[in-house]
Amino acid sequence: MTNLAVEVAGIKLKNPVLTASGTFGFGREFAELYDLNLLGGVMVKGTTLNPRLGNPPPRIAETPAGMLNSVGLQNPGVDYVIREEIPWLRQFDVAVIVNVSGHSFDEYAEIAARLDGVPGVDGLEINISCPNVKGGGMAFGTDPKMAAEVIKRVRSRTQLPVIAKLSPNVTDITEIARAVEAEGADAVSLINTVLGMAIDIKTRRPVLANIVGGLSGPAIKPIALRMVWQVAQTVNIPIIGMGGITTAEDAVEFLLAGATAVAIGAGNFCNPMTAPEVIKGLKNWLSQEKIDDVRELIGGLKT
Repeated sequence: MTNLAVEVAGIKLKNPVLTASGTFGFGREFAELYDLNLLGGVMVKGTTLNPRLGNPPPRIAETPAGMLNSVGLQNPGVDYVIREEIPWLRQFDVAVIVNVSGHSFDEYAEIAARLDGVPGVDGLEINISCPNVKGGGMAFGTDPKMAAEVIKRVRSRTQLPVIAKLSPNVTDITEIARAVEAEGADAVSLINTVLGMAIDIKTRRPVLANIVGGLSGPAIKPIALRMVWQVAQTVNIPIIGMGGITTAEDAVEFLLAGATAVAIGAGNFCNPMTAPEVIKGLKNWLSQEKIDDVRELIGGLKT
């Protein structure tokens, strides 16, 4: 019998495949297509203190081997999520990780405090790619001190496992990883989207109303793999790898690079069955390779 179960920061996953925040909503639409119990876990949509409408459209654009988005954290706010979405998700035997987004240190801390102890919430993924509105708009995750301070504040307000979601839009991602580990992050997830843009040459205008957006999909997979491998050499906490995973073979690459689990993001948009197909494919691949335990792959890259 092949074991697919893994553990990330004390969160038990029946298999190492999660759905990435911002690509799966709160799971309701996907539950109409397949049994969510198949999943290792769900990372729900980025949740802010107050409801947000997000950015004006157009805010999605297809690109070669990927997509750009500038949705802008549209969500109903943390209180609604606690009241309506988490109780609905509790019917499924899946780990539920809430992605937390804030625009100030206090906002991150307050959201973490409200989610602490909520039945059905297994962990928090802290999106430090948000701009610090009180600090000139620089993303928290691009500065080691700011990233560390966010995690420190969140850590002080919750007993839940804290996962720092790292931005690739930095010179040295390992520096950020070390900083958040030092302040109490129980795990890291990476990578978030890569900053990009697209131009309509007929109108001579940006395709996205926000001008720039986050690039995701297979186009960023080599970047994500490289960063996961670098971070795995640097920290002692588990890694959830993401960035262009659409097949079981992609997932295996991330595990070999040092990830304990993986998350499906943009793949959910082009094929909503991607996550269960990756899980099934991973089980078959392990069986073919005569590997009894998926954990044997973690960090198994030979260099």
